[in-house]
Amino acid sequence: MKNSIVIGLLFMFLLVISGCAERDTTSESHQLKVGIMLSDAGLGDQSFSDLGFQGLEKARDELNISFDYREIDDTDTYAKGLEELVKSGNDLIIGLGFAIQEDLETIAKKYPEESFLLIDAQSELPNVYNVTFKEEEASFLLGAIAGMKTKSNVIGFVGGEDVPLIHKFEKGFTAGVKSENPNAVILSKYAGEFGNDKLGESIAAEMISAKADFIYPAAGFTGVGVINESQRSGTYSFGVDSDQFYLAEKAVVSSMLKQVDVAIFNTVQELVETNKIPQKDQLLGIKENGVSIAPIRVIDLSTAEQNRLAKLQEDIASGSIKILQ
Repeated sequence: MKNSIVIGLLFMFLLVISGCAERDTTSESHQLKVGIMLSDAGLGDQSFSDLGFQGLEKARDELNISFDYREIDDTDTYAKGLEELVKSGNDLIIGLGFAIQEDLETIAKKYPEESFLLIDAQSELPNVYNVTFKEEEASFLLGAIAGMKTKSNVIGFVGGEDVPLIHKFEKGFTAGVKSENPNAVILSKYAGEFGNDKLGESIAAEMISAKADFIYPAAGFTGVGVINESQRSGTYSFGVDSDQFYLAEKAVVSSMLKQVDVAIFNTVQELVETNKIPQKDQLLGIKENGVSIAPIRVIDLSTAEQNRLAKLQEDIASGSIKILQ
């Protein structure tokens, strides 16, 4: 009889322990959900939106999160897409690109208990975290390469929209060119949009007819048109945001790498591991591994030119070279 009582008590004890263990496991295995509203060009831009998406794919594969996304072609407005992501129960909602800021702030005010991450702009709202980049630093290095290697002494810059963010790319690139070649002529034109590759081709053709032998587009999918035209014409170009060499392997010398995917992955990792985002504002440059340049291909730099480029990068990282005053 005593044995039966003991066995019964043990059985009940094991059930209690099992139930506790199951509840703890359920609590610990909460899967973080992230939603992202992509920039206006959307997936397939081979640039900004694709990078943001890749950062979340990596987080899904390595951190066991789930994610959802919206494109403006489907939602008509950023606000609608962002609100859909909130209502879908995401723990973090990401707005990709400066153009999203106004709508993101509207939704963030409406849902003050939700957390938002804004890429490429800064919001003062307490529930919005910001990541911006020093695009001018890596753009400076591309400009230095163009200044070293131009044969025509004419170099082009193509911007997307005429906004302060894209001015940073242009100012950095121009400063880099002038650091190596003060006599170079720099042609600059803004397309007014980021999603028109045909317009990019047309602008590039105009610059090439004016003798530009290197062109740097900071223009999203419009810039893909610039790169394609450079290859067709036998001139050189640079990529932006991601390594765009594989778009035109005879034309793309290097690319300004903006580590949007890394910034998103790192922020999500912090949220998974600590249940919070430690920094309200992140500003990422060469020193912080937030921007860099892709390997130099298509052309060759002499040993002296390689050393000069390395020195410029060191000086930017250390603050000896200040591009934006």
